[in-house]
Amino acid sequence: MGEPNRTSAGTTGGTHRDGPPEGHVDERTARQVAEEARESEWRQPSFGRQLFLGDLRLDLIHPHPRPDAEARRKGEEFLARLREFCATKVDPAVIERQARIPDEVLKGLRSLGAFGMKIPERYGGLGLSQLYYGRALMVVGSVNPALGALLSAHQSIGVPQPVKLFGTHEQKDTWLPRCANEISAFLLTEPDVGSDPARLRATAVPDGDHYVLNGVKLWTTNGVVADLVVVMARVPESEGHRGGISAFVVDMASEGITVENRNAFMGLRGIENGVTRFHDVRVPAANLIGREGQGLRVALTTLNTGRLSLPAICAASAKWAAGIAREWSRERVQWGRPVGRHQAIAKKVAFVTATAYALEAMLDLSSQLADDERNDIRIEAALAKLWASEMACRVADELVQLRGGRGFETAESLAARGERGVPAEQVLRDLRINRIFEGSTEIMHLLIAREAVDAHLSVAGDIIDPEATRGDKARAVARAGGFYARWLPTLVTGPGQRPGAYGEFGPLAGHLRYVERASRKLARSTFYAAGRWQGGLEYRQGFLGRMVDIGAELYAMSAVCVRAVADAEETDAAPLAGDGATRPGRTAPLLADAFCRQSRVRVEELFDALWRNTDEMDSRLAERVLEGDFAWVEEGVLDPSVPGPWIAPSTPGPSERDDVHRTVW
Repeated sequence: MGEPNRTSAGTTGGTHRDGPPEGHVDERTARQVAEEARESEWRQPSFGRQLFLGDLRLDLIHPHPRPDAEARRKGEEFLARLREFCATKVDPAVIERQARIPDEVLKGLRSLGAFGMKIPERYGGLGLSQLYYGRALMVVGSVNPALGALLSAHQSIGVPQPVKLFGTHEQKDTWLPRCANEISAFLLTEPDVGSDPARLRATAVPDGDHYVLNGVKLWTTNGVVADLVVVMARVPESEGHRGGISAFVVDMASEGITVENRNAFMGLRGIENGVTRFHDVRVPAANLIGREGQGLRVALTTLNTGRLSLPAICAASAKWAAGIAREWSRERVQWGRPVGRHQAIAKKVAFVTATAYALEAMLDLSSQLADDERNDIRIEAALAKLWASEMACRVADELVQLRGGRGFETAESLAARGERGVPAEQVLRDLRINRIFEGSTEIMHLLIAREAVDAHLSVAGDIIDPEATRGDKARAVARAGGFYARWLPTLVTGPGQRPGAYGEFGPLAGHLRYVERASRKLARSTFYAAGRWQGGLEYRQGFLGRMVDIGAELYAMSAVCVRAVADAEETDAAPLAGDGATRPGRTAPLLADAFCRQSRVRVEELFDALWRNTDEMDSRLAERVLEGDFAWVEEGVLDPSVPGPWIAPSTPGPSERDDVHRTVW
């Protein structure tokens, strides 16, 4: 779209008619908006949901689902072409140095069909399965995560996915062929609106057979180069219009659209992310996706599988880190032996390798469940995004520590002095955003917790509703008593207490018995918490976060055990090129066992912290911090974000430079 026009992004263009009042939106309204957007029914089984209810439904994931022959053929053929292109035509150092993806790389990806990986073949796409789409993102993400961000923002949450899920036949015929060759983006966030959509200010005012769109969108990944975008905007309620937050496909060639800034970040330096302003942009009514007021549901449903793109990037980085950790720990010698032979480093190598295997296992299982379309994967996808983004950052941090000074040094600097340019510090920077992208860790905790405690909230109903009448509360108590009378006895005992249970998993059976026991313990803990805090449970975010983290670890262990058994059934293949290492097979259970043992330590620590923590004290302390009681802690330093007047040095010299004087707080 050319050089962005650089103007202030602090105000919104156009007139915001009939939008929400500027300023504060009360908490009840905000929660109501979010609650109305979520899918409240469970029409299909969910392994993740049952896990939080104390029911290990192993039959939903074992035997490990596999792609059919045609999906495998298409996927492997495309991966072969993609690997060759990325290995020979993409220079990741250029992307990092120039902070942009070269035009020839974009052209090459387009010619491969990479922009249409998830688009059905009838619309000109490749029609790849979710499994192979994830593997393709692993390939490009391992070369440079900005490439993965480009493709995933386009296909996971951009125009193709919501149009496939909610679009009419006419909309699919119109937009999907374009999306197979063009770039799209998803625009929800605003300068003052993040995870609280109730405060959305962008408006789409009906005007005949069009809507007039006004507003500013922030952090629009791909927005700087996109041809098409999905925009969330509020339609005011009026005669003939139900109103509400709605989703629109907008052609970026429309008049009134300005890309005001290309944002720069600590990582993903090749990402095309910016600030986009809409000023009286006329959008045809035919571009409305779904119905008015359905926009947030469109977004959340899209994210059910769209969130799996980030675990793919995380798994790719972890697999790369495992290779670097192995090579370095074997070759670097200290005190007479390789550093990997010293226990302090050996623990890091074991953690990195086992976690890389688990990340791929969780990704592949979740992706295959999505492809099978027999399960509701909203919890599984969210758990995968949450766990992968957190664990991949730990992996990258351990890699930097393992390589010492060479981990902190940039790849360009390493290469300049004749060493291999290993971009360990870049991977750490690039991965950090995944804990924020598409739902921060804190928001993911709340989102998953809401689904996990849905059964409790459903039966509690009027018990915890402050506006319910005394009669409504009494009836709700009776309903809840019946539910818990049936449910609680199932949490007392189960297969996890029988020594021979899950025997088909061989040496991994003990870990699945642990998962089953821990699942029931987690459900009991949630019940105790609901009884103790009732409606106040939603404010116990520390408890809810740990509860979700336990569930994520249990899902990871389940995925690893199922994957290892499937891998072990395959005969060891030929050695990998030039290395001598063998493919999965009889060695997979050994790695799975190591991962599960590491994961169990984390789970026990989380269980202990459910009830022994400093959450309440921290909240009280934070209140006083916000009141300024401890502002004295901040004294004695300079604030680099507050520039002062430039002061010329009194005796300039060749090695001196002007510096900035900053105010002391």
